[in-house]
Amino acid sequence: MSRTVRITLLVENTAQGAGLLAEHGLAYWIEWGGQKAIFDTGQGNILAGNAYRLNIPLHEADAIVLSHGHYDHTGGLAEALKTNRLVTVYAHPAAFAPKYARKTDGSAREIGMPHLAERAIRALHNRLVYTDQPTPVVHRLTVTGPVPRLTDFEDVGGLFFLDQACTKPDQLEDDQSVFFDTVEGTVVLLGCAHSGIINTLQYIRQLTGGRPIRAVIGGMHLGAASPERVKRTIEELRRIGVQQLAPGHCTGMSATVALWTALPTICVACHAGKTFEFEVT
Repeated sequence: MSRTVRITLLVENTAQGAGLLAEHGLAYWIEWGGQKAIFDTGQGNILAGNAYRLNIPLHEADAIVLSHGHYDHTGGLAEALKTNRLVTVYAHPAAFAPKYARKTDGSAREIGMPHLAERAIRALHNRLVYTDQPTPVVHRLTVTGPVPRLTDFEDVGGLFFLDQACTKPDQLEDDQSVFFDTVEGTVVLLGCAHSGIINTLQYIRQLTGGRPIRAVIGGMHLGAASPERVKRTIEELRRIGVQQLAPGHCTGMSATVALWTALPTICVACHAGKTFEFEVT
């Protein structure tokens, strides 16, 4: 069996490589030892095309994990399932709730799982696993389930609601990340980290017995974060001792610049077409 876990970013807000496209969203392809998994599926406009150009066989996935129920992470689900063999989808039950964001003019914008994606996932019947606690996905890969919110400086990162009138706040209980162990520590893949990146890392360290954090890749939802929150986040990343950081998707330009400026020796690019490899025991 291969000793290397290979992660390829299929969808991201930016792209680098011949023929690759970008969109506001995130999707990962994870492969090791003949096993394959998809983590998030982007909006659905570029998933299949980028996979084709990167020679990624979407139809061979053994599992699909959804970080939460927003359209930019679930929109490509129907495409990913269209020609798939038997595949198990892992999602928190709250991912299927109606989801809205309040705009600056007070009106609401629907941002939940597209109907086509929801229909595709409902058709799975007994191949849909609800992740209301830490759940093994396939060999080595685990999904956190709901992340405890313990820090005093992190929030969900925006004005999110469960109703169009914007009267019922959405605490995004469905937010979850995936992680796996390597020779040098734990690798963490984030969707949006609506639970807070530090809450997420602290919880994963608790689940792994305090193992060092080898890498953190993905969306950190700091686009609307205050300077104080960004400062505290950087301090905690230093304290935790993260060895590699790849901020992408919803991290936000200002926060990304702050992270790269404060942590230049550990930050790396995060874009569609990017590949990461990690050695496992």
